[in-house]
Amino acid sequence: MDEETLERVRAEVRAIPPGETSTYGEIAERAGLRSPRLVGRILAEDGHDIPWHRVLRANGTCAPHIAAEQSARLRAEGVLLVDGRLPKPRR
Repeated sequence: MDEETLERVRAEVRAIPPGETSTYGEIAERAGLRSPRLVGRILAEDGHDIPWHRVLRANGTCAPHIAAEQSARLRAEGVLLVDGRLPKPRR
């Protein structure tokens, strides 16, 4: 993976404000990538120093292997998951 792609993804994740979330797909789209999985890979390999916890799966859930830590970090920022999922906004 090239450094430019890595930095585009990292910049998009850093841009998510505290108390807000995004999805792997949204980050991929904004970074000009085809695959949300690539975003997940980048965060797993090089995301320890950015707010990786603000990126959720398309269905509003945490990845199972990081769910406890991710939900705790989100809760500390005021984002509450209901039954392990980000509640859908009311219309």
